[in-house]
Amino acid sequence: MISDWDLKHLRRSIELAAISLEKGDEPFGSVLVSAEGEVLAEDHNHVASGDHTQHPEFALARWAASNLTPEERSKATVYTSGEHCPMCAAAHGWVGLGRIVYVCSSEQLVQWLSEMGVAPSRVRNLPIQDVIRDTPIDGPVPELAEQVRQLHIQFYARNRG
Repeated sequence: MISDWDLKHLRRSIELAAISLEKGDEPFGSVLVSAEGEVLAEDHNHVASGDHTQHPEFALARWAASNLTPEERSKATVYTSGEHCPMCAAAHGWVGLGRIVYVCSSEQLVQWLSEMGVAPSRVRNLPIQDVIRDTPIDGPVPELAEQVRQLHIQFYARNRG
């Protein structure tokens, strides 16, 4: 179900996650693409400031609410390096965005972090489907997951001293 087109945008989300890592932030990146295939907006994590609501998926949902009609939002796709957290999934649902395609699942991320000895988040990692309904969702994408895992390994190795 994942096309070459999807892989192109997922690779860009990984590039954005790497940019986030280079800036000292947690490695997450996302791209918003119109039904016509135009990249409308992209972002990466900005939580290093201490504001843990500064996720790229949340920023793209807010951008879409301000810049797209409800119909345009419903036909747009969000490509992201990691499955939406509950906050981002809810924002996606509330603004009426369309399809979500992600590289690694929340379950994979939790497993990787556990293997690295990272304490669990205060916020439960829920599958997107447990937060919003009627949204086409594709992921994880095994052929790209190792790239995302390596970014997280680098982040936690760097931030442990």
